[in-house]
Amino acid sequence: MLEYLESLPLVDHHCHGVLGRDPGRAEFAEMLTEAETAGPPGVSMFDTQVGFALRRWCPPVLGLDAHAEPDDYLARRAELGAAEVNRRFLAAAGLDALYVDTGYGPQAILGPADLGRLAGAEAREIVRLETVAERAAAGGVDAARFADEVRARVAGHGAAGAKSIAAYRAGLELSGRRPSDAQVAGAAGRLMRAAEAAGTPPRVCDEVLHRFLVWCAVDAGLPVQFHVGYGDVDADLRRGDPLLLIELLRAMDPAPAMLLHNYPFHRHAGYLAQVLPNVYVDAGLATHNLGHRSPALIAELLELAPFGKVLYSSDAFGLAELYHLGALLFRHGLAGFLAGGVEDGAWTPGDAERVARMIASGNARRVYGR
Repeated sequence: MLEYLESLPLVDHHCHGVLGRDPGRAEFAEMLTEAETAGPPGVSMFDTQVGFALRRWCPPVLGLDAHAEPDDYLARRAELGAAEVNRRFLAAAGLDALYVDTGYGPQAILGPADLGRLAGAEAREIVRLETVAERAAAGGVDAARFADEVRARVAGHGAAGAKSIAAYRAGLELSGRRPSDAQVAGAAGRLMRAAEAAGTPPRVCDEVLHRFLVWCAVDAGLPVQFHVGYGDVDADLRRGDPLLLIELLRAMDPAPAMLLHNYPFHRHAGYLAQVLPNVYVDAGLATHNLGHRSPALIAELLELAPFGKVLYSSDAFGLAELYHLGALLFRHGLAGFLAGGVEDGAWTPGDAERVARMIASGNARRVYGR
């Protein structure tokens, strides 16, 4: 089963750019974690699940033995240079397409075109809704025209889908009601006044605006991705449970709602995928962070989620290694799950291969229309 899955190219339906330069040791370690720093003195990110997974699976791609020591690994990485490292790991991921969220870019990273070239794959953009709204607010549009301006920008972006980061800003307990233009104008006015008073760029964190942005994407005919659960320190995990989103998910139907990451709420997400016709799920980001334990995560996600509503994503950012690790650990975890079902008589080998094709790429192609 693993050999079969390794032969299947993946559609990575949610990912980010990678650094086009060589990071130093401290920066490299920080990019292995969602924490603000890599930890206090004496704590190493190499002594984590993702750190050990990296040392097990990534050195051979760079011509080293598995389990290479961190210093040896980083020296080899620097010797090859960022361009060659990125090429090797993007190619090793075995991707057929990448859907790239371009809204998160705290520093210069490679965009969709470069990622697609390195991976030898189709690359499409996922537009981050809050970024569209913040740019419109910063661009001088007045509050009364804000709604029409944002609608036009979302509809005209040409993206494959849209993403909401409401979980980071206001939480996922969003009403299913469409806000009126008057409500949007009021919220936009508050956004602009707050930015002006603070002397900072606009930052969307209003429930009304998050909800409005989701409806902009729905009206534009785009699948809407939602960050759920695990993320960096800015995310309030207590408000990131996808069950909080159920009213809006129901109201959105039949527009596809793509629940991203989901850990530690992956079972909740699987339930929503089962009971709501428009909900789809993945285990991106958590897969490589759980390392050796990722097969348990994948099996738990698949307890209730219909196999036709599970997609692959890496949520890789910064380090090209995360593309390789995400794909490899996902293939291993899914192969173990499907092979175990064949061994137990739960499904036939033919069924297992069909499900593998669906999750590897078929489901994403169906939802995103390519």
